[in-house]
Amino acid sequence: MSKTHTISTTASDPTVAAAAAQFLSPVVLGLQALTINGKQAHWHVRGSNFVGVHELLDTIVAHAGDWADTAAERIVALGLPIDARVQTVAAKAKATEVPAGFTRSDELIRDVIADIDAILVDLKTAIDGLGEVDVTSQDVAIEIMRGLDKDRWFLFAHVSE
Repeated sequence: MSKTHTISTTASDPTVAAAAAQFLSPVVLGLQALTINGKQAHWHVRGSNFVGVHELLDTIVAHAGDWADTAAERIVALGLPIDARVQTVAAKAKATEVPAGFTRSDELIRDVIADIDAILVDLKTAIDGLGEVDVTSQDVAIEIMRGLDKDRWFLFAHVSE
């Protein structure tokens, strides 16, 4: 008969859970807002580069949703809830201004890049803050930042000269 050994994990440490929630929650909310605003932009983009921007925005929306899920699941795995209800996401996204209607692609791209830049600030804060507390949560933030930087680059290429 084999014995089961219990291994201590960071999930049982309330300090780690609190730090992960503190640093990753703003990231989750920002990514959820990007998911919504990015889809709005995707539906309403206009211009000569419509197809490329339209399809790229769909990819960015999918990435943002996946990354929000990854960060939220890290918080929940550590034993804490995450509040990503619509009203909470809306409060976080007040600074973003993706227009409600049809908009030229260069304007929409700049708005979506502004949303991404705000998330990148939260990610940098998370990476710096989690380094001493929980490298697994820090790794989640680094993974998201790496991908979001790439998506930002792809968008920026459409408006750079």
